[in-house]
Amino acid sequence: MRQLLTNTHRPFMNILSEEQVKSIHRAALEIITSIGIKIPDDEALQIMRDAGGFVDKDQRVKVPEFLVADALNTAPSRVVLSNQKGEQCLFLEQGKTYFGPGSDTIYTHDPNTGERRRVLINDIGNFAKVCDALPNISYVMSMGNPEDVPRHLVYIYEFAQMIKNSNLPIIFCSRDSRDTETIWEIALAVYGGNEKQLEQNPFMLNYIEPVSPLKFPRTSAQKLITSARKNIPIACPSGANTGTGAPITMAGALATGIAESLFGLVLQQLVRKGAPFVFGPSVSVMDQRTTIVSYGCPEWALTQGALADIGRFYDLPTWAYAGSTDAKRIDAQAGIEATLSVFAALACRCSLVHDVGYIEYGTTSSLEQLVMTNEIIDMARYFMDGIEVNDNTLALDVIDRCRDSSSFLMDDHTLQNFKTAQWYPSLLDRQNYPAWEKAGGLTMEARLRFEVKRILDNYQPDSKPDHIIKRVDEILQAAT
Repeated sequence: MRQLLTNTHRPFMNILSEEQVKSIHRAALEIITSIGIKIPDDEALQIMRDAGGFVDKDQRVKVPEFLVADALNTAPSRVVLSNQKGEQCLFLEQGKTYFGPGSDTIYTHDPNTGERRRVLINDIGNFAKVCDALPNISYVMSMGNPEDVPRHLVYIYEFAQMIKNSNLPIIFCSRDSRDTETIWEIALAVYGGNEKQLEQNPFMLNYIEPVSPLKFPRTSAQKLITSARKNIPIACPSGANTGTGAPITMAGALATGIAESLFGLVLQQLVRKGAPFVFGPSVSVMDQRTTIVSYGCPEWALTQGALADIGRFYDLPTWAYAGSTDAKRIDAQAGIEATLSVFAALACRCSLVHDVGYIEYGTTSSLEQLVMTNEIIDMARYFMDGIEVNDNTLALDVIDRCRDSSSFLMDDHTLQNFKTAQWYPSLLDRQNYPAWEKAGGLTMEARLRFEVKRILDNYQPDSKPDHIIKRVDEILQAAT
């Protein structure tokens, strides 16, 4: 991953003013304290009741403002994830941005045949392998739900495939608390059964969703409680999309989603103070003409930036999205939508950015989209590095030396700096027309297909010892 310079002014963008941040925060507090969140889980209700929450007969909890303040005070402002070797590598804190894929797609775009088909378990391993190979992808998610494994064990099989085919941190989904326990057991095997090491250097984060509007399902509550007790970091983003799970207006949808995310934070911190939490709902739009929830709309880029502003107000790392599209193929639309979202995530300093590699509004995963967005991220990071200004880059002596020359091309300064003074693409084409034509006249989609095939055929992630893989298979067999 490209390292951002520290001695350079870096471009930065706020979406909300300070007063707008406070207004949306006050609206979210009004929702959580006066309207409440429905949570049909006896254990969670008792935890809330014991802490001073108001529980009505419909299992709706109204959370006193002091509990929200306490949770914001005890949640860490910095969440650190390690890779599967135990090396700290993701520092989720203000100013740092990391990108990775999403989960749970039904279909995938087959890179060999070009067909849209159902996801299979081997695809999960291929997705993880390609993520591991790409320098601007910092973690893995499953990118799909395979149809060729038992439905009730889907997330466990996915997690095992990600363990076997990557050493990156893992963001995982789980079906219920039992799933979460089994996945924790697999993760423990990677660390040789060392619970203390896993607690202190977690390499996974549990993705847990409330349901908009203002519902927290029992399974979500139990996954959250189990994760908190084991100190597994969590993200708790609801889908407060405008016009469906939330009001049609972005401000109202933000307030709704923030209330849902804050409720998850309060419950987690009541179970275990200081447990690591990534803040932020997902707030896109349901297109009123097509009824799809858009993955390429400018509204989602706006709301993720707004949530980064609010995350800074709360001093919490933020959940976000980028690199996805509503397009059905890897075409101009896919590139346009992915680029806008990547630039927005970096400019607004979102923390943990997912859904890279989604096409067809999150229904289909695409390795070509993943690889293309890896290049977009690299280009965007170069832009966000800004312009370094010092004696070497101002190059006054060079200008004086070459003042009578027709070009700076042959000067030593050019030779010494050309590798770092410019950004060079890996996949974008800069050849002249005859050279491009001689090389086969390949379109971007064709180049991406070849690059995916090259990675799958040649890249091998660092292998894990046989005894770890054997233990993972034993846990899978026991779950079955």
